[in-house]
Amino acid sequence: MYQAALDTPIGRLMIEGTRDAVTAVRWVAPDAPVGKGCKVVIQARKQLREYFKGKRRTFDVPISLDRLTDFQRAVLAEVRAVGYGETITYAEIARRLKKATAPRAVGQANARNPINIIIPCHRVLSSDGKLTGYAGGVQAKAWLLKHEQAVLV
Repeated sequence: MYQAALDTPIGRLMIEGTRDAVTAVRWVAPDAPVGKGCKVVIQARKQLREYFKGKRRTFDVPISLDRLTDFQRAVLAEVRAVGYGETITYAEIARRLKKATAPRAVGQANARNPINIIIPCHRVLSSDGKLTGYAGGVQAKAWLLKHEQAVLV
């Protein structure tokens, strides 16, 4: 495993991966060690830095979700399809997956997203449009949506 830290306007991120793919982008304490990244991890850090500077809207680094269930991967595929500056609800993702009665399960799968920002789980809102749970905190979620000038559902 390789890792590299990135300081952002809303906290420190740790990017983790193998030689082939990013496996995690997670929020860590400000004093977390910087780490030593491989090519893929360094590429992800560069793309995230560009995102925070407003110069990138999509990510094209390879990712791995091998440790997740099929349902979790399906949810995160829907989340990944939500465009920059757009939002979606947990209920809408459930409907798209033909599991209309499962918005809570969608929320739980979204909460287990190991690759924050690259898989934009911050773009998923509750049915009433409220900002609910986010690994970096609701304030970070609000900052990210404002950064993207997102239209809330």
